[in-house]
Amino acid sequence: MGMQDKAIALHDVDLSLGRGAARVHILKGISLGVDRGEAVGLIGPSGSGKSTLLMTMAGLERPDSGKVIVDGTDLSGLDEDALARFRGRRIGIVFQSFHLVPTMTALENVALPLELAGEGEAFERAEAELQSVGLGHRLHHYPAQLSGGEQQRVAIARAIVPNPAILVADEPTGNLDETTGQSIVDLLFALKRDRGATLVLVTHDLALARLCDRMVRLRSGQVETGAASAVA
Repeated sequence: MGMQDKAIALHDVDLSLGRGAARVHILKGISLGVDRGEAVGLIGPSGSGKSTLLMTMAGLERPDSGKVIVDGTDLSGLDEDALARFRGRRIGIVFQSFHLVPTMTALENVALPLELAGEGEAFERAEAELQSVGLGHRLHHYPAQLSGGEQQRVAIARAIVPNPAILVADEPTGNLDETTGQSIVDLLFALKRDRGATLVLVTHDLALARLCDRMVRLRSGQVETGAASAVA
């Protein structure tokens, strides 16, 4: 399978953040492919570049050099508006800290990406997704009225409501207790399996990473040689 056929393909990606003397070289010559329908766990010590790599895959960070090809589209060829539209249709993003709009109900939060994209039946589809994550009884609750696990389920419903081909999650269980976190993990893998989506997951939890088809270990902004092999 050529790199163009992969769900995500990075070619010699370099990325620095900050300005002047404070500029830090985060990603260093990363080349990496993720197959369609594959689950990949990104692991490595704090500061190794895992979250930055995930955000680069999702088009939220632009590299200084190199290519990022997602679902056959070269992200460098898109302006900010086109990139936002592409991301809204093709990539679902789940963060550690939920990022829900506090003044909107669960239903309104999940419908938001569809409304922004001008798609029809936003609230019907949002309700169906909240049902799918076990929150059909919490449609009209605000984030402050929900537990951490429930807020993360709303965030996952919002990420998947456009039916994206790719789902990326940055420490999705980081703010949750162990039991709640396990239920979120089960949900993410069930969604990947049922929808045939590609899943890329940043985690410090080795047991969680081992649930993936493959682990990719980062250290100092580079993929460790031999660390991208399949997990038994």
